Amino acid sequence: MSHTPTPSAPLSPGRLRLVILAMSLGAFAIGTTEFASMGLLPQIARDLEVSIPQAGMLITLYALGVVIGAPLVTIAAVRIPRARLLVLLIGLIGLGNLLSAVAPDFGTLATARFIAGLPHGAYFGVASLVAARLSPPGRRARSVSLVMLGLTIATMIGVPASTALGQNVGWRSAYVIVVVIAAATTLAIWRLVPEPDGAGATGSIRGELGALRRGQVWFALGIGAIGFGGMFAVYSYIGEIVPGVMGLGERAVPLALFVFGLGMTLGNLIAGRLADRSVYGTIFLGLIGMALSLAVFAMVAHQAIAGMVLLLAIAITSQLMGPSLQLFLLDASPDAPSLAAALHHSALNIGNSLGAALGAAVLAAGWGLLAPAWTGVVLAVLGLGIAGWSFAVHRRQARRAAVPTSADGGLSVPA
Repeated sequence: MSHTPTPSAPLSPGRLRLVILAMSLGAFAIGTTEFASMGLLPQIARDLEVSIPQAGMLITLYALGVVIGAPLVTIAAVRIPRARLLVLLIGLIGLGNLLSAVAPDFGTLATARFIAGLPHGAYFGVASLVAARLSPPGRRARSVSLVMLGLTIATMIGVPASTALGQNVGWRSAYVIVVVIAAATTLAIWRLVPEPDGAGATGSIRGELGALRRGQVWFALGIGAIGFGGMFAVYSYIGEIVPGVMGLGERAVPLALFVFGLGMTLGNLIAGRLADRSVYGTIFLGLIGMALSLAVFAMVAHQAIAGMVLLLAIAITSQLMGPSLQLFLLDASPDAPSLAAALHHSALNIGNSLGAALGAAVLAAGWGLLAPAWTGVVLAVLGLGIAGWSFAVHRRQARRAAVPTSADGGLSVPA
């Protein structure tokens, strides 16, 4: 029996805040476990007697779990009510991290990291859907952004704290902390999150797969996989850029990561307010702003203060797309929102891999430490082109259907 009551009336603002806080706590756990491994690779490699490149496979396997798990878990759980599914997903995240914490060898740890990544995309997709459905009109994007806020705060606080704990107590402690947070989230969601009207189990795998027949869904995924990759082209190499270009030394890397995490958090908050007014407008603003910020960063990063300011700008503008694309996908596939929303995080992880891989390629070619920034500019511009194509198609379909286009370039017209 579910312990999450179905609301018979709109939630009060206070109750809605508690519901969003519960789901955001899960996002904090996911953000912490996703990025903490990066800072603990030397400790893991030494303890399990593997090389750093081998240990780096843990990051790749987690991302692979996200990409594969987002659609598969969502489809497999199609008949489970959304609030109950959130409890199961955060429980699986806790299990994956518990296995990571007790893994006796590298093979077991690699398997555990893959398992921990499987529910990542489905959790964010379902949580975004629940937040949007429980929120009043005009506040849906803001609520989605507040759920995502847990992820960005994790990059600012959770990742540095868990990394420091892992360095001083042992790398396993970082995963134990995530288990504790996941357990608290499980209890909070179980007690607080109701089943929103219209967001229950869809009851049809074919219905969810119908999202893949919608052109606007593929446009949104393309924007995320390519355009968002522009940010990761630089973020993946901050550890080399800060001492090698900005001249601040390795001890300034945590400061740069904090600045980037702060920018992501601010951008996420700004995006929620802007996207409630204009989804397309916020996406365009984010891509244009990111392309310009990356270009200016490539030109002024040799000046430490200017470089830090531009890192902040890159982070802010990149995050304008997160809640916007999530809401875009929810509206682009109203009859199959869970799969569409979950695929958003598959796309972002593809962007993560693409940006990092292209950044590595230009570095290996000997083009210098700022080449990844110029690579990011290209990716952001390509993402902007996809967004422009999407908007043009939407406008054409709106005219053909004789439906007025709303001020925000709304996505009510079927794709």
